[in-house]
Amino acid sequence: MTIFIFLGSLLAAMALGVPIAYSLLLSGVALMWHLDMFDAQILAQNVINGADSFPLLAVPFFMLAGEIMNVGGLSRRIVNLALTLVGHRRGGLGFVAIVAACLLAALSGSAVADTAALAALLLPMMVRAGHDKARAGGLIASAGIIAPVIPPSIGFVIFGVAANVSISKLFWPASCRGC
Repeated sequence: MTIFIFLGSLLAAMALGVPIAYSLLLSGVALMWHLDMFDAQILAQNVINGADSFPLLAVPFFMLAGEIMNVGGLSRRIVNLALTLVGHRRGGLGFVAIVAACLLAALSGSAVADTAALAALLLPMMVRAGHDKARAGGLIASAGIIAPVIPPSIGFVIFGVAANVSISKLFWPASCRGC
């Protein structure tokens, strides 16, 4: 019955258009009320403690770094570097999208910020060069998901916090620790 209360209140809140974070909060309140354990002080403490994680501050700062790079023109410079490296080849703009995505991923760690920056820069260039808009967008989107794999990334930080692993040790492979 508790699972039904939890899932029912969660799905009902999401069906009403409540954001997922608040839906989870509402389903937790519904479950606490059902079990006669409702205490507003415990609820407030858990909400504050959930947001009080120093290592998880890296997540919004990674996104901020990506936005600063985009506004400051670093993304444009990275695309120009990739253009000089591989832009002269046949299908060069596709290669440029992949190389620029790898370079941006190594700097920002956020797949969303990287893909948004690349799409704003490369999609108009690729359409002007005669590429199909849907295929160009697909290439840029698929190149943008390299960011969680290349350190530093948001996924590494979240894994390190959740598994209680040193985040600095996650960035260097075991074979390079003696280097």
